[in-house]
Amino acid sequence: MAERLRLGGMALRNGLLVHGPTHWAAAVRTAAGEVKVASGSKPRLRATERLPGVRGVVRLAEALGVIPLVKRALPEAQLPFQDSRVLATMGGAAVAGTLVKRVADRRGGAAAGEAVAAGLSLAPALLALRGGELAAYHGVEHKAIAAYEQGEPDAAGAPKEHDRCGSHLVAPMIASNLAGTVLLRRAVERPGPLAGGAVALASLAAAVEVFAWSERHAETRLARALRRPGHDIQRLVGTREPDERQLEVGRAALAEILRAEGVAAPSAP
Repeated sequence: MAERLRLGGMALRNGLLVHGPTHWAAAVRTAAGEVKVASGSKPRLRATERLPGVRGVVRLAEALGVIPLVKRALPEAQLPFQDSRVLATMGGAAVAGTLVKRVADRRGGAAAGEAVAAGLSLAPALLALRGGELAAYHGVEHKAIAAYEQGEPDAAGAPKEHDRCGSHLVAPMIASNLAGTVLLRRAVERPGPLAGGAVALASLAAAVEVFAWSERHAETRLARALRRPGHDIQRLVGTREPDERQLEVGRAALAEILRAEGVAAPSAP
């Protein structure tokens, strides 16, 4: 089997965004029922590719940098958090998390406060997945990419959980953030916002490196254990089996990213 492109993606509320090595492509279903596609080049910062801890954060920043390009080329695209209820929940979770950490800090339970705040930070994502088609398009994302990787011409029978889903970042990021907070409190009596931000950034970098290690050693028992929480998140709340109309949008996104990257689509055996 010919070597496949490494693809990533992000579910939209009405479609799918796919990342290739050098391009992005998106397909959405408009309010009128039409499937529209767009694609373009990705911003890249190649100087950081060999720097552990930095490369993962930069890749995430590059992925976020694609979003304005998608909205400009495809205004009909609805982002995961493009909902007034979700935005209100994000604000409420941020305020509640700050209050919880302050109270916990005064009582000498900084780590417990961070754990509760981390739990609260998941509320907007859970709300976004509960309503509309986002969870189904998350399933489309995984199915479309898995089918392409396996050389299958259609995604309908592919699994809706995937080993490279961002859900696998959640557990290591929370764990590393808690560990970093404990170490920071031991080193500094009253750390400021800058120190807290540095811990959060370092936690993200550590989580990305754990993610990458798990992919490189996918068949080991430790890698399977590290991926277990992410798979459970996908199975229970993160994804939903898509219908044929949603799968059609996924096919359009996959075809567009392969066209943009100059790669032939898998053919039927």
